[in-house]
Amino acid sequence: MSGSSCIRIAVLDDYQNAALDVADWSALNGRAQITVFNDHVAQTAQVIERLAPFDIVCVMRERTPLTRQIIENLPNLKLIASTGVSNESIDMDAAAERGVEVAHTGYSSTPTIEFAWSMILAMARNIPRENQSLREGGWQRTLGTQLAGKTLGVLGLGHIGSAVGVIGRAFRMNVIAWSENLTAERAQSKGVQRVDKDTLFSTSDFLSIHLRLSERTRGLVGAAELARMKPTSRIVNTSRAPIVDMAALLAALKGGQIAGAAIDVYDSEPLELRDPLRTLDNVLATPHIGYVTREMYETFYGDTVRNIVEWLDRTPGNAS
Repeated sequence: MSGSSCIRIAVLDDYQNAALDVADWSALNGRAQITVFNDHVAQTAQVIERLAPFDIVCVMRERTPLTRQIIENLPNLKLIASTGVSNESIDMDAAAERGVEVAHTGYSSTPTIEFAWSMILAMARNIPRENQSLREGGWQRTLGTQLAGKTLGVLGLGHIGSAVGVIGRAFRMNVIAWSENLTAERAQSKGVQRVDKDTLFSTSDFLSIHLRLSERTRGLVGAAELARMKPTSRIVNTSRAPIVDMAALLAALKGGQIAGAAIDVYDSEPLELRDPLRTLDNVLATPHIGYVTREMYETFYGDTVRNIVEWLDRTPGNAS
């Protein structure tokens, strides 16, 4: 899509080549030139070189961080259009100092809630392994685990964690939760039992992580916590990668200290080709798709178009 205007828009990290399909960008016809990048570049110098010509940069959540160094080296940058209600990978101070506006979009936690449960169910019934066996000409290979009567541990009882807990109760699981500021009253209001941290790790058959990343939560799940878990336990992380000490998790998985893990978030994305998480038999690894649904993309990119049009309309020299 292109136009005669000098305004240039970059849409980054459109892995599925979906951005122009899920939203109506026609409001920008004749007002801007749009370039979509389906690949990802990670090195700061590469990002700067790629984005130097653009006035507006559209970023998908935390896929490409816009650091101070990057922002200060983009002479034409005027607007960052980010998906989600916030984006911690944008240096907001650097943007403000350079007069770069940052716009955000709507968001729904529903896809992530549903996805967390797809991970739990897939692990419990060994669905990836059985599917692979079938594709290779095999038949039944494993014994699944029923959820009824098992204990679901929820690390973080915010909006997403609470909804995950409700679904756990529907599966007739015993649902427990812990976070540093969780009160017994809040847990009870969500139909969940608050336990201490040691109990959460030592009794959970499935432990699902739903915390915001902060200095308090970084590395919260480490070797000591994993050592408390049962050898039949499984851990699910659809939240933020640095909450879990990945070296400790890999050691626990390789040593059979826990039965398995389902992981959708990583310290470095896209995941390196040689990363052991791609090959371990007891790991269900997915490419950070917890929020990736057509409906969510329609919200993200639809709001992005509206944000850009509103910015153009109120910026001198850009009105149609």
